[in-house]
Amino acid sequence: MAYTISTAFAIYFVIWWVVLFLTLPFGVRSQHEDGVGAPGTDPGAPIATQMGRKLIWTTIISAIIFALASLAYNAGLFNIERLSKLMRIPL
Repeated sequence: MAYTISTAFAIYFVIWWVVLFLTLPFGVRSQHEDGVGAPGTDPGAPIATQMGRKLIWTTIISAIIFALASLAYNAGLFNIERLSKLMRIPL
C-alpha cells in the first residue's frame, strides 16, 4: 500500500509541476506594457505575477487531471496490450 501511495504522490507531483509551467505566463503584465517601471530595470520584468492565484489554479487543474488519469487507469484503459496496439508495437 505504501508503494502505491508514494507512486501516486510522485505522479501527482510531476503533473503539478508541468501544469505550473503551463499556468505561469497567464495574467503577467510587464513594465513595458504598463508604462511604469523603475529606472535601470528590464522593461520585460513582470509587475504583478499573482503567484498565489497561480499555485491555487495549478493545484486544482492538477487534481482534475490526476483524477481523470486515475479513473482511466482503474477502468483498464492504460494496460500494456491496449497501449502497444495504440503505438503499433508488437508484443
